[in-house]
Amino acid sequence: MAATAEQTETHRDVPHRAMITVCAIGATLLQSLDQTIANVALPYMQGSFSASYDEVTWVLTSYIVAAAIMTAPVGWMAMRFGRKPLYIGCIVGFTLASMMCGAAQSLTQMVLFRLLQGMFSAALVPLSQATLLDIYPHERRGFAMAIWGIGVMIGPIMGPTLGGYLTAMYDWRWVFFINLPFGLLATFGLLTFLPSTQGLVRLRFDWFGFVVLTAGIGALQLMLDRGQDEDWFTSREIVIEAVVAGLGLYLALVHIVCARQPLIRPDLFRDINFSAGLGMMFAVGTLLVSSLALMTPWLQVMSNYPVETAGLIMAPRGLGNLVTITLSGRLTGRVDERYLVGTGLTLICYSFWRMTGWTPDVDRMEIVEAIVIQGAGMGLVFTPLQVLAFATLPPSLRTEGASLFSLLRNIGAAIGVSVTSAVLAHNTQAMHETIGASLNPFNRALEAQHWLDPLSHRGLALLDKMVNQQAQIVAYTNDYKMLILTTCPAIALLLLMRLPSRQAPRRT
Repeated sequence: MAATAEQTETHRDVPHRAMITVCAIGATLLQSLDQTIANVALPYMQGSFSASYDEVTWVLTSYIVAAAIMTAPVGWMAMRFGRKPLYIGCIVGFTLASMMCGAAQSLTQMVLFRLLQGMFSAALVPLSQATLLDIYPHERRGFAMAIWGIGVMIGPIMGPTLGGYLTAMYDWRWVFFINLPFGLLATFGLLTFLPSTQGLVRLRFDWFGFVVLTAGIGALQLMLDRGQDEDWFTSREIVIEAVVAGLGLYLALVHIVCARQPLIRPDLFRDINFSAGLGMMFAVGTLLVSSLALMTPWLQVMSNYPVETAGLIMAPRGLGNLVTITLSGRLTGRVDERYLVGTGLTLICYSFWRMTGWTPDVDRMEIVEAIVIQGAGMGLVFTPLQVLAFATLPPSLRTEGASLFSLLRNIGAAIGVSVTSAVLAHNTQAMHETIGASLNPFNRALEAQHWLDPLSHRGLALLDKMVNQQAQIVAYTNDYKMLILTTCPAIALLLLMRLPSRQAPRRT
């Protein structure tokens, strides 16, 4: 009888390790690409389906919500059905759902197929991570997490560029059809090379835990995704979603502590390295996407760079990320991983500190230097953090732990984007009122500038434009300061983490 990958520690002599690694990275890249690849195609879908902007955004929302909901039970499904059958089933389902998305003839069909795609995609990243942790010995896990991290980090960066190219050169449907060859190759490779596993047939499913956690996560994702468009808590929809999210997550936490066989086992949180790692991954998730969400409008709106130029300026961020992910993979196991993570978080804070001094006429090289440092910091954090968090976690909990890591990273990203966008809009409005309060016909500073006369329509329009720009500069500065304050508690969590033993992890 084949042993399950969930219950045993895999030895060093794993056959076809390189091929398994390639297939796992391919599956990770598929999932991470589809988080952003459809964004640039939305206007074209809107025209094809004769939909409004609010309606077509459900193409993105449905995928995000479905992926978030189905991430939590990945650990249970891997134990129940076996990792290999679940892995292959999810890749096949994801590929078929992608084809259905490309062939959709109405918005209703598209949203439904994106829901399916998100459900099947939820397991791909945690299963890839757990598989690589199992097939590599401890001293080589830094290398394994480095190449896995490249798939996770590069996908969202490549997504908009690849999606824009496919949409412009062919058709928006190719944004989804492009998944077919990669899905087939990953399926064939895992069928051929991944060791067989068996599930536990009589394993009971925790329906109550799943329902309350689904309600909490789903409502939270909807609230964060639609809050900015609905003006947050002035909307009844957002208030209802906030109440459901709070109640669902509270009941889920109580159930995890009190239930006999909960969906998420409390043993996970008894490992101090893993618990601290979860908190750090949540913080890193808030920085990962929100920093991009702030940078893009700054370049295009504040500094008036064309879209193509803004994309080129942002590209070095990925380069810095790639270099340090590779470097940290080599250093992990040779250097204290806590120093690497601390250095990475410090570089991220330093990059945000430099951004607090930016004005619209900031030098292009200054921008490039700051975002390269930021990307380098992200890459330096990602790999050592995975190794630290999973080093002392029993093999039987790895898939469940990997799914929680993925869930916290995605929730952190959603919260980061929503909070930074909301704070930016609020601070812009507040600073506009503060600055504009002193601009009136009785202000002597304006008397010498007749072209800024607030009593004329032309002067009033110019003044409003100047005040709005200054208000946005201050608002962006406050956002970057807030991101620095978000990073500092993550650095403090390093004090709780312990350096793992260089021996093989303990068995359960």
